[in-house]
Amino acid sequence: MPWVTRASLAEFTSRMLFEVAMPTAMMAPMNDSTFMGAIMAVGIATSNSILLVNSANDARVTQGMGVLEAAIETGKTRLRPVLMTALAMILGMVPMAVALGEGGEQNAPLGRAVIGGLIVATFVTLFVVPAVYTLLRRAPPSAHQLDEQFAAESRGASAESLHG
Repeated sequence: MPWVTRASLAEFTSRMLFEVAMPTAMMAPMNDSTFMGAIMAVGIATSNSILLVNSANDARVTQGMGVLEAAIETGKTRLRPVLMTALAMILGMVPMAVALGEGGEQNAPLGRAVIGGLIVATFVTLFVVPAVYTLLRRAPPSAHQLDEQFAAESRGASAESLHG
């Protein structure tokens, strides 16, 4: 996960949930092309994991759902966007992976790494990340509390008046 994204997340368990989907995209023997493909697959897997976890946190805060209920509902509502993202990238890489044309064999490992990494990472994002979410995320999300505090401070309320 990029360090900027990792540093911007307020909670440790949220950061750990995003880390779950990342290693799955790097399961091929590595050369320069496969390494670039793994980076692409990790980026999409991380993005999809962030989408799922943030959606589950929002469902818990706005609709008052429990952990398991929010994970199931998020899996239902976010299945299509996650699959569309992964399938668009996979289908876009098929011509490269097949190595058509002159010099096509040079970029074939890149296409194969992206396709294989995304297949595994999409499965992990859709099934493993929600399962780990239900195990690690018992306490209510606190990132929303930080948003409320920032909004109050921007309206002019001091931090001391908010806490006591």
